[in-house]
Amino acid sequence: MQKEKFASQADSEVLATLRAIAEKEGRQFQSLIDEALRDIIEKKRNDKPRPHVMTAYQQSLKEFDELYRKLAK
Repeated sequence: MQKEKFASQADSEVLATLRAIAEKEGRQFQSLIDEALRDIIEKKRNDKPRPHVMTAYQQSLKEFDELYRKLAK
């Protein structure tokens, strides 16, 4: 895979959070940026929720159906 440098700007809080995540997970900052960019591409390309999101949503519906119905009233 060929890498290409680019320059951009981001909110300093966002960058600080990403750096903290990278440190906590023992990963390089760049790998998180790459993962985030790939997630955005996947989300936009498919224009539908990712499978693991839908699985969590469906589980939530099963688990909290009664609560959701009460809240809807």
